[in-house]
Amino acid sequence: MDTIPLLMRFIRTDMRTHSPDSISIPQLRSLAFLKRRPGASLSEVADHLGVTCATASTTIERLVQRLLVQRTDNPQERRRVVLNLTPEGKQMLEQSQEKTRGHIAEILQDLTPEQISHIEHSLTLLKKVFEETELST
Repeated sequence: MDTIPLLMRFIRTDMRTHSPDSISIPQLRSLAFLKRRPGASLSEVADHLGVTCATASTTIERLVQRLLVQRTDNPQERRRVVLNLTPEGKQMLEQSQEKTRGHIAEILQDLTPEQISHIEHSLTLLKKVFEETELST
């Protein structure tokens, strides 16, 4: 409970450093969510961010205006929109993530191979457990 928030704060701050100046943390989180969940709805983005649909709509609108997200109508449900990253949005997010991965690698470079192996094993196990939990809910 203490480690994950610390790590997430570091990652968010570092990614923002490697992104255009006017990209907010909720916008970065929205881009990352849409990369994992192409075709997501506005309400799914709102749920992910923990905000109202109106707030998520404002966040997405700014990303649409910057040509980082494409918003299209769902042909089966007129009230629902489908959200996807544009190639520019995907590229910007991936560049930011890659720079942050590099920064994390620099921070971890003084650890022994055994310590790195323990971290990798633990994170893999943690990911597997929570992926299974997510699927069952």
